[in-house]
Amino acid sequence: VQLPASGGGLVQAGGSLRLSCAVSGSIFSINVMGWYRQAPGKQREFVGISNIGSSTKYADSVKGRFTISRDNAKNTVYLQMNNLKPEDTGVYYCNAPPGGIRLTRATSDAMEYWGKGTLVTVSS
Repeated sequence: VQLPASGGGLVQAGGSLRLSCAVSGSIFSINVMGWYRQAPGKQREFVGISNIGSSTKYADSVKGRFTISRDNAKNTVYLQMNNLKPEDTGVYYCNAPPGGIRLTRATSDAMEYWGKGTLVTVSS
């Protein structure tokens, strides 16, 4: 199972970007997918999480600006980022926690997966 993030780039403050996390491998569906980011010199932090069984949650710092959506047919999760700020700069990663990936209709993967990140740079 691989889940590389893509769609990053350089954008001016106030702009928008949409990141994608396309899960590849032999899976049935995505139960839970989270987005995290790591700014230069800082620890990785939670951005948001989509759980098919409950509501989507976001960090306070991105609430109202970022939206997580999914295309179940493509096993892809998106992070729409609007009104970007310079403090949103960082490498963005997608994460499937234990049980986040459904391997078959009846079983879920007990492993946790981190994808290759994508760099988002917001200029002021």
